[in-house]
Amino acid sequence: MRPWSLPRTNRLRFALHGGQRLSPTEALHILQEGNRRFVNNLKANRDLLQQVNATRNGQYPFAIILSCIDSRTSVELIFDQGLGDVFSARVAGNVINDDILGCMEFACKLAGSRLIVVLGHSHCGAVKGACADVQLEHLTGLLEKIKPAVDHVHSEAPELDGDALVQRVAEHNVRLTVARIMEKSRILKKMLDNGEIGIAGGMYDIESGQVKFYPGAGI
Repeated sequence: MRPWSLPRTNRLRFALHGGQRLSPTEALHILQEGNRRFVNNLKANRDLLQQVNATRNGQYPFAIILSCIDSRTSVELIFDQGLGDVFSARVAGNVINDDILGCMEFACKLAGSRLIVVLGHSHCGAVKGACADVQLEHLTGLLEKIKPAVDHVHSEAPELDGDALVQRVAEHNVRLTVARIMEKSRILKKMLDNGEIGIAGGMYDIESGQVKFYPGAGI
């Protein structure tokens, strides 16, 4: 029996404490199942106080998810996960920097996470700001990290503007971030090459609640 086919209350205990670790593909399946529950307004049965007690001596998140700070994109809700299930790294525009890379290396190399997800979303304010060349003290430097995606889309589809431009840039920004993670972290690249982890990009639709995953690596 595969770990992700077990009842959810037993699944992670089986995978992480029963001698058989989740594969990156199985970790992705858990997130996909959770998003289906979220979209259908079905929640897994969980006792949060019990989870507090179960995780007081350690944590075993199966994935680390990089997402935007947008208040509508809480990954624990979107993927119907509980305490101790996932690491959540959040920054406007779901961009990458050395601090985020360090978090990912900790999650995967030291804490045993099996999957990295870069999650963008529709109608992203940070992407809109990058497209509009917004200048605002410290925000300016953050938006510069999204500019390569803006430039790529402008050169590939110069006719796009408005919401269509923002959406295309948001999608390409996710793909660029996934690529940058593997380019900048030798530790994560080696783990990916060895089949220890997988990495995937995804896009959250703030109108429907659905997450669309893009083809990834190692999964």
